[in-house]
This record gives sequence, structure tokens and C-alpha cells, in this order.
Amino acid sequence: AGKLADAVKQDLWDVAFLGNEPARANEIAFSDAYLEIPITFLVPPGSPLKRIEDVDRDGVRVSVSEKSAYDLYLTRTLKRAKILRSAGIELSFRAFVEQKLEALAGLKPRLVMDAEEFSGSRVLDGQISAVQQSIGTPRKRTAAAEYLRRFVQDVKAEGLVARLIQKHGVRGVTVAPQD
Repeated sequence: AGKLADAVKQDLWDVAFLGNEPARANEIAFSDAYLEIPITFLVPPGSPLKRIEDVDRDGVRVSVSEKSAYDLYLTRTLKRAKILRSAGIELSFRAFVEQKLEALAGLKPRLVMDAEEFSGSRVLDGQISAVQQSIGTPRKRTAAAEYLRRFVQDVKAEGLVARLIQKHGVRGVTVAPQD
């Protein structure tokens, strides 16, 4: 997602599906969110971290995929825990396991899959935030931005997003509220 967002500066795409983050809004015109994807943490077996609130402590190292929406969010909000960035989701999971880190931040659907691979690990209940998955276009494309805004409103209202979530068995996501 970070590379995709950065590529707008080189005019490499016209439309993209990505998290609507304030740090990206200077370059990208976003539609309303069509999907909310919870962000939470995976902790290793036997971890003393029981709640999301336990993560932001001295000595806690959090693995994260660099430039992801949750990296941007955690950079703004974590005060005491240390963020360790990796180039992509797979590498952030590998760093979490191999370096025996205290937490892995990520999108809940992916963390649920990671927990199935890392025996004894667990996903913390709740969420620290949610990625507001949207459709974006470069800011200079005002007509496209307006079309995408209306399109997203329509597909949510018609129930298409909900049907696609159900049809494809996507776990841990919800349709974003209608604005």
C-alpha cells in the first residue's frame, strides 16, 4: 500500500484501492470508505499482553509493514512501544517470529491467518482503529473523484459490498457505514 500511494506522485496510476489516511490525502482524492478493516495485534504464545492497551509500554517492540495505513496510524499514536518496520506484510510477520518480538500489528483478517500458522499465538480482541478502505484517484482528476464518490455510495447502498464479503468468505471486515 505504501508503494502504491507513493506511485501517485509519478502519475503511475489513475485509480487505486487503498486505505484512506490523512498522510495520503494531499496527493489522493478518496471516495468514502466502502470497507472497514479492523487493525489489531498478534502476540506470541505465552505473551503477558492481554489487551490492546497493554501494547503501548516501554520494552514492547511492534513489527509492522512499513508505510501501511496501520504503520501511519501507529506512528501517530504509540508513545512508548517501539515500531520496527519491514518491507511488506510477509517480512513483518517473519521479523515478529524470528526476532521474538512482542507484537505484530496488522489487519485482522491477515492476523487471523497468521495465528493459524504460528501455533499458540493469539489475536488481541478489539481494534485500535480500522482501515477505511476506499477508492482513490490523483487529486487533479476531479471528475474521476466525483464519479468514484458516487459509485461507492451506490454499491454500498445496493448491498453489493456486503454480498461480495459473504460470497468470498472474507473474515473480519465490515461494510463501512453510509455517509
